[in-house]
Amino acid sequence: MSSQQKNKFFKDVKRYFWDDPFLFKIYMDQVIRRCVHGQEAIKILKAFHNGPTGGHHGPNYTAKKVFDSGFYSPTIYRDAHDLVKSCDACQRQGNISQRDEMPQNSIQVCKIFDVWGIDFIGSFPSSRWNKYILVAVDYLSKWVEVKVLPTNDARVVCKFLKSLFARFGTPCAIISDRGTHFCNDQFAKVMLKYGVTHHLATAYHPQTSRLVEVSNHGLKRILERTVGENRTS
Repeated sequence: MSSQQKNKFFKDVKRYFWDDPFLFKIYMDQVIRRCVHGQEAIKILKAFHNGPTGGHHGPNYTAKKVFDSGFYSPTIYRDAHDLVKSCDACQRQGNISQRDEMPQNSIQVCKIFDVWGIDFIGSFPSSRWNKYILVAVDYLSKWVEVKVLPTNDARVVCKFLKSLFARFGTPCAIISDRGTHFCNDQFAKVMLKYGVTHHLATAYHPQTSRLVEVSNHGLKRILERTVGENRTS
């Protein structure tokens, strides 16, 4: 071993410490992650990929979720790629790519929960009389709220928004497309009552609705994989 290799080795060793029974690594940002390997690393990857909150995302995003949760493995990205390649649901329908992730700068917003984008997904095959999903996305934090509904009319939209306002505070604006469930007298009265501005997305300004559309696309892909797994299991 050359002197340069020795120096690198001892420098790297300083970033690790043992706290029985686990080995930990200290990163440059002072975040401490537990080192995992072998079957334990694969088990953790599977939990973040196809577990109850996994979502069948792509390999890079799945590996990032593992890192963000406080784990480290030197082969995590390679293992994540191998896992996605062997995932039946992802191979049949395709994993969620970076195109499906939410854009980081869709619209300028001053405060969290100031502006929400809303849209419907559906209709889906009826499950317990529910056929639609109403999605709301906060434009600053990218926080997503969803509600499974039997219909997609103005009444359920207004009820959903009143609940949203009660939990997160009254926003400055709501952004939606020009669907009849958003453009009607009942919806307008709720906006007027709470002092909320209703912005309509147009073909000339598509970025106003892109955040919700991308969120909906990702949610739909997750639902397709989850439903597919449940049907085959």
